[in-house]
Amino acid sequence: QMHLEESGGGLVQPGGSLSLSCAASGFTLNMYAVAWFRQAPGKEREGVSCISSSGSTLYYAESVKGRFTISRDNAKNTVTVPLQMSTLRPEDTAVYFCAATGRSLSPDPAHWDFWGQGTQVTVSS
Repeated sequence: QMHLEESGGGLVQPGGSLSLSCAASGFTLNMYAVAWFRQAPGKEREGVSCISSSGSTLYYAESVKGRFTISRDNAKNTVTVPLQMSTLRPEDTAVYFCAATGRSLSPDPAHWDFWGQGTQVTVSS
């Protein structure tokens, strides 16, 4: 079955860093755009960052610009899409999901075809 798997979540203090990774199972990510979304309790799922299949187009939510970095290396045998998070704030606390689509980038979660189960990120002292 085709699905995504996130890894790297955890507990970190404010101002700290954490790196998440997204990997595919049952298919390869080379030809797919990938996005990271997050959902905090009681809030809607929001887009955090996304990257085109080639890696040439990137988007970041205003709230994470300058603090989060998305990347990909399609030359690797197994393509993963990491999200490097730094200068973390308590408001970054959420379940983080990665998603993939063979279509163009979009901030709409409904646009994305494949999803992971999510990984918890908690920023707290």
